[in-house]
Amino acid sequence: MKRIFLAALAAFTVLSVSAQYKAPQIIANAGFHKHASSGVKNSMSALKAAQKAKFYGSECDVNLTKDGYVLVVQSGWHPHRKAKPKADVQRSTKEKMLEIPYTNGEYICTLEQYLKRAAKKPATKLILDLKNQANPQRETELVESVLDIVARAGMQENVEYLADHPWTCFELAKKAPKESKIQYLAGNYDPAYVKAMGCSGIDYNFKVLKKKKGWIKQAHKLGLTVNVWTVNKEEDIRWCIQNGVDFITTDDPVLVKNIIKEMCPNKKK
Repeated sequence: MKRIFLAALAAFTVLSVSAQYKAPQIIANAGFHKHASSGVKNSMSALKAAQKAKFYGSECDVNLTKDGYVLVVQSGWHPHRKAKPKADVQRSTKEKMLEIPYTNGEYICTLEQYLKRAAKKPATKLILDLKNQANPQRETELVESVLDIVARAGMQENVEYLADHPWTCFELAKKAPKESKIQYLAGNYDPAYVKAMGCSGIDYNFKVLKKKKGWIKQAHKLGLTVNVWTVNKEEDIRWCIQNGVDFITTDDPVLVKNIIKEMCPNKKK
């Protein structure tokens, strides 16, 4: 009888501890590219898979071509080996970047194409990571182009922004609609400085927040959200949940979803 009582007490204790954790939202890094129908980061199929799985957000990189087009492409380089002579988005034209397919047969998308798909299932936010440019003028051009494309698509309430250059964040804060969500990526400034930039949150590498755990509470006190990237290991995911981050950006959103179910049983279905 005593053993039964102790077992029940232990189970209750575990449940009680688990129940205190707030469930973070899941952002699929570069889309749900681990899905069987995708396999390529930032591809259209990766976005579709993230939408089908109903994750909070699908992150993607956006960059500016030499001739002024905004493309959705991983880190600003065409991943196909045959594209190496013209792999750099910023030094290539739109035509050159789109002429070689991905390994799965898809092609690089323009931001307009990506937004058109995003609009079909707007519950999954499109998280745009504006890649660093060669100079502030180009960064301003990218910001203005992105904001114009988003506005023309009528998706201002369904798009969030990331950047790791302060100038890009300043420009976004100045030129985006007032309620836009803008997060700083680089991890080199404390939350107070990030708020002064006009950002609504920090989006820092896991290793940064592991070393500076106090920044999570500081950010929350300042009214900032906390996103962490790119978290793929079970132990790291658990640490993020235990320490109260608001968003987890991951290459393995299914693993994160399963751990959230375990650790946050009061999460709304």
